[in-house]
Amino acid sequence: MEASFSGISNGKNKVFHAEGGVGLQGHQLDMQILPDGPKSEVDFSEILNAIQEMAKDVNILFDELEAVNSPCKDDDSLLHPGNLTSTSEDASRLEAGGETVRDRNKANGLYFRDGKCRIDYILVYRKSSPQTEKREVFERNIRAEGLQMEKESSLVNSDVIFVKLHAPWEVLGRYAEQMNVRMPFRIDKQISRFRRWLPKKPMRLDKETLPDLEENDCYTAPFSQQRIHHFIIHNKDTFFNNATRSRIVHHILQRIKYEEGKNKIGLNRLLTNGSYEAAFPLHEGSYRSKNSIKTHGAVNHRHLLYECWASWGVWYKYQPLDLVRRYFGEKIGLYFAWLGWYTGMLFPAAFIGLFVFLYGVTTLDHCQVSKEVCQATDIIMCPVCDKYCPFMRLSDSCVYAKVTHLFDNGATVFFAVFMAVWATVFLEFWKRRRAVIAYDWDLIDWEEEEEEIRPQFEAKYSKKERMNPISGKPEPYQAFTDKCSRLIVSASGIFFMICVVIAAVFGIVIYRVVTVSTFAAFKWALIRNNSQVATTGTAVCINFCIIMLLNVLYEKVALLLTNLEQPRTESEWENSFTLKMFLFQFVNLNSSTFYIAFFLGRFTGHPGAYLRLINRWRLEECHPSGCLIDLCMQMGIIMVLKQTWNNFMELGYPLIQNWWTRRKVRQEHGTERKINFPQWEKDYNLQPMNAYGLFDEYLEMILQFGFTTIFVAAFPLAPLLALLNNIIEIRLDAYKFVTQWRRPLASRAKDIGIWYGILEGIGILSVITNAFVIAITSDFIPRLVYAYKYGPCAGQGEAGQKCMVGYVNASLSVFRISDFENRSEPESDGSEFSGTPLKYCRYRDYRDPPHSLAPYGYTLQFWHVLAARLAFIIVFEHLVFCIKHLISYLIPDLPKDLRDRMRREKYLIQEMMYEAELERLQKERKERKKNGKAHHNEWP
Repeated sequence: MEASFSGISNGKNKVFHAEGGVGLQGHQLDMQILPDGPKSEVDFSEILNAIQEMAKDVNILFDELEAVNSPCKDDDSLLHPGNLTSTSEDASRLEAGGETVRDRNKANGLYFRDGKCRIDYILVYRKSSPQTEKREVFERNIRAEGLQMEKESSLVNSDVIFVKLHAPWEVLGRYAEQMNVRMPFRIDKQISRFRRWLPKKPMRLDKETLPDLEENDCYTAPFSQQRIHHFIIHNKDTFFNNATRSRIVHHILQRIKYEEGKNKIGLNRLLTNGSYEAAFPLHEGSYRSKNSIKTHGAVNHRHLLYECWASWGVWYKYQPLDLVRRYFGEKIGLYFAWLGWYTGMLFPAAFIGLFVFLYGVTTLDHCQVSKEVCQATDIIMCPVCDKYCPFMRLSDSCVYAKVTHLFDNGATVFFAVFMAVWATVFLEFWKRRRAVIAYDWDLIDWEEEEEEIRPQFEAKYSKKERMNPISGKPEPYQAFTDKCSRLIVSASGIFFMICVVIAAVFGIVIYRVVTVSTFAAFKWALIRNNSQVATTGTAVCINFCIIMLLNVLYEKVALLLTNLEQPRTESEWENSFTLKMFLFQFVNLNSSTFYIAFFLGRFTGHPGAYLRLINRWRLEECHPSGCLIDLCMQMGIIMVLKQTWNNFMELGYPLIQNWWTRRKVRQEHGTERKINFPQWEKDYNLQPMNAYGLFDEYLEMILQFGFTTIFVAAFPLAPLLALLNNIIEIRLDAYKFVTQWRRPLASRAKDIGIWYGILEGIGILSVITNAFVIAITSDFIPRLVYAYKYGPCAGQGEAGQKCMVGYVNASLSVFRISDFENRSEPESDGSEFSGTPLKYCRYRDYRDPPHSLAPYGYTLQFWHVLAARLAFIIVFEHLVFCIKHLISYLIPDLPKDLRDRMRREKYLIQEMMYEAELERLQKERKERKKNGKAHHNEWP
């Protein structure tokens, strides 16, 4: 290992920490050899100085020496005992009294006990845990990597031990170079004259956020120890920000062995087997302050984020995305950028959807169809279930006919086309927005190839290696046959779980066909008269409960299948897990909706020849006013319940858990003395972030996007509900990240990953489903056919409300009651309507009357309606897809000004390199001439 490093301190005045955390504070290493001293001391000093010259980090020596005499790393004697201390009334008074920086650092809980070494990462374990040996090996290897360590016992539970980790400058520099961490660098004098022509550079360090941000606008490059003099280093302690330091330490911990002689590595496995209870970077202090941010400024980045982003009072303001990215990393920053963009794009969709709904409200009194339904007191409808369901007047469904018109009116088709185009515009403009963010955040050159291999993949396939064609280095290799066999098993598991979802939907169908008769025979008149609505409502609620229960099972199965596949990188693991969970939850959440939209009432047969389930239960029919009301109820209830439940689980559950933790502490130690917890203990008492990162947040929004687009023709208010939820969701997520969760590890990402492909798939599916909803579920096509072919205006090319006169009667067929099957014959004979038993009833279909030559056969109008439906589906899909592709073609992925800036930057950098090289050659030529070594064939 090299003994020196350009631009780095020589190690003097450094604090070295032994295994248990006992630091040799205040002892300098610049010891001199005294001629009169004992020989042993002289030898020791010489050896120590020699090792200091050659070792990469002197900590290794001390750690190795300490390991010889340390029998157990969990020995209580190595811990600094926690003390319960009372807080002062105002901590700022200490600063006013002349408190030193070191004492202030020790008090805020962000540094080691020496007040100089910043805590970059926290590990938590219990002394009662049986995994002592694994922790001992792991911590010894941690120190061998050059990380410094301190241990601290909990203030409230002596069994809980906190391991504080600090990465010295040498370790940060070494691993920053390996990880290609981009840092700001200075511009040489030779090229400074080009600066005024340079485009705005990606990394913008905002001075307004905190005063310690030193540069306003700077270039970045992958950190290199050989070119360290090119980088802007004002202070080595703050050169790498907290998020980057934590990311580097986490990278190291993921590759450290915890069992000697075995390929068992990584912090994740130690967290899984219980060796460590938690691992997290620290928040940068409290998110609250007694002083106003406007008068005294922000105490830290966390406080600034809370005041400017997570506070509910700023719900109408733009998000400070640059600050979010600096504190939480690019991956979380991109999520909030996408969520904000999605919410902003929902405004026009919500406005148009509300307009469609209000159009239905204003035209309700002029709707000829609903008028005829409400006035049809002489039309008696056939029972909708066997025996217990009574005959009913068509006018009894007047309310449902009016509600149906609110969602199914003349503007519905326009709204369906608009939403299909909206989904395309949303995705295309997001690509442009993402490109701008990637440039501003210096992610343009960051590629997935730079991502490291998962430790589990390395451990599994460490014996098989092949040359990486990109890096030219050997790496673990997974054979093609092994990969295929694992994928086949995984695909089989996915198919099996989808079958479980279909079985659950089948159970809901059985519940609906059984309970509709039960509700029809109910004692309460309210439920008896509204048996179909009661059946739909209860079925939706039961379906929601089944959805939530199956989600727990899906998560475990998806995790098992993903680990079975052994993905190579973390992004591949996330993409595989994401795809499985999305398929499971999408099918789980939407399968019953697809049943109601496309199958409910479509295959029931007709009175006298009903189709039955297992030759026993008669399939459920649509309401006399149509099936759209059932679809609206399904979407409305599921959407509201799902969003309410998600919001409670995201914020309510952490709030309750954190409140319960604080309550237990107060009960154990009393309220007369307030405990001043260090920052690591405060963060430990917070809730950990989801183990799968941002998966739950993305999944919730993607499923909502599906509800907003896939069946939007049946529920135009879906974008408005989504908009209202997202306005709350942004601040709720921000509040949760800043105040209720431990600080997540800052991770880099170039885009939203596989979610974009899923969004594109949903956009394509939405065109197909909306075409089928309008053509099959809605009455739009039958009304159109009647208006132009069979109504009063037939052949005149008109389609107004006057042309719909008689539509209700034309859409109902006649059935002779004596033709009922024995098990379908109702208990009532219908004498309550006219005083005599009924001979005929009506039902929704296009069939011949019982006295025709082909009783109950399809009429010509049925075939005309069917042909019109198929033609509408084809025309609608082709038209919308053409519009989508045209929009995709017309909207470039990169904004023109950004493309010009990138090309201009590339050109100027090439010019700079040429000028710098030319100046270097000219300087060498002058030096050779000066030394008398000039040649006649020199260039230039």
